[in-house]
Amino acid sequence: MQRGFVHALAWSLATGAAVTLSWWGVHTVMSGTVYDPPRAVPISVGARAADEPVSSSTHRASPPSPTPAATRAEPSARPSRRPSAAPPSAAPGPAKSPEPPKPSAASGDVKSYPTRGGRVVLELRDDAATLVSATPEQGWSMQVWTNPEWIRVDFGDGAGATVSVFCTWNGHPPVVETVDQ
Repeated sequence: MQRGFVHALAWSLATGAAVTLSWWGVHTVMSGTVYDPPRAVPISVGARAADEPVSSSTHRASPPSPTPAATRAEPSARPSRRPSAAPPSAAPGPAKSPEPPKPSAASGDVKSYPTRGGRVVLELRDDAATLVSATPEQGWSMQVWTNPEWIRVDFGDGAGATVSVFCTWNGHPPVVETVDQ
């Protein structure tokens, strides 16, 4: 009886060690594959006109060459889903000259803010800011919040350390602040 118990105990210990070793090996191989969360959040450039230059953290768009008669089509209002009840006028009135195009807002400065948790790249204009990219460092996670008056990017290491990058511009030029906790 005692001999059977010793064999069962030895078999259980050997099986437990084999399972632990196998799990550790698979875990080591799989950490760093497609199962990990993405390291960068894709930021959409947004609706821009086809001739407006686009800047990124790795490529700075060249400024457009000044042309005296540069015209830019203003985005039209979204058409109504309901047809107009008024019939079209039979006699068209005098032709109105189109309004001159409004000057587009100048592109802002693209600035990078490196922290120990990651890097945030912002485009800062006179009255607003846009998040260009946010990339966490190895072993850090990231959360992004955007609002019409502010942007917040948090980097966390999972052990309680947090680095936050705030950009605010409510009624003033954008101000960027970094808080490391």
